[in-house]
Amino acid sequence: MKLVRFGGVGQERPGILDKDGHIRDLSAHVKDISGEVLSEEGLQRIGAIDPLSLPRMPDGVRLGAPVATPSKFVAIGLNYADHAAETGAAIPKEPIIFLKAVTSMSGPHDPVEKPRDSTKLDWEVELGLIIGKRAKYVEEADALSHVAGYCLANDVSERNFQIEREGQWTKGKSHDTFGPLGPWLVTKDEIADPQNLSMWLDVNGERQQTGTTATMIFKIPKIIAYVSRFMTLLPGDVIVTGTPPGVGSGKKPQRFLNVGDVVTLGVEGLGTQRQQIVAA
Repeated sequence: MKLVRFGGVGQERPGILDKDGHIRDLSAHVKDISGEVLSEEGLQRIGAIDPLSLPRMPDGVRLGAPVATPSKFVAIGLNYADHAAETGAAIPKEPIIFLKAVTSMSGPHDPVEKPRDSTKLDWEVELGLIIGKRAKYVEEADALSHVAGYCLANDVSERNFQIEREGQWTKGKSHDTFGPLGPWLVTKDEIADPQNLSMWLDVNGERQQTGTTATMIFKIPKIIAYVSRFMTLLPGDVIVTGTPPGVGSGKKPQRFLNVGDVVTLGVEGLGTQRQQIVAA
């Protein structure tokens, strides 16, 4: 299934795509696409509904992030060897965990704000995963049973805030609109191998990133098991899993985003996004 949230900012309703790609309104059956409906049982109940029996929404309706109010927005840094190399960083010996503010989440086609005082606004196409079952001290062999589905993500980053100023990465990763997710939550049964998905990102129509999830240093089961040692993952939580090479900070000379630029990106099977950069 492909689950969506549609409507105005702060007024999103739950939906599902029918076989022709049209959005159907699920709000008569569930309150939202949130942790309480992302269990195996919850997804089975949604899957038993004939999408054609649901009201069809107009084409072009705004899409929000495909999951509502997660307790955590977790990210993994430097998880592709070639990306680590382009930044001059050593290959991590264990996953690098940081957090993005939940308030950074936005829809897949919403504008991305360039923060005040920003000088190094950057892009990162990533595979996101959404937790469906509580995870604490999970073993790798059981880790994928805790996944409800996958989504496309752009881990927007302000490198000056992230790297060149005091403190941790969080403040360079958490501005409003720095976490576009979607367009859909694709349930895991539709993704045969999440470790073999092509991915790409363009800026103003020029290809910047080309990669595949096959080159992750730490695979999805390892990421879930590792994160669950340090924090309990709850249904609806989001983990974005790292980016392939081609980020602006890794280019020679470096290249960063400015107001008016347009970023488009995609991951195989998970749809595409489009964002225009605007002033905060």
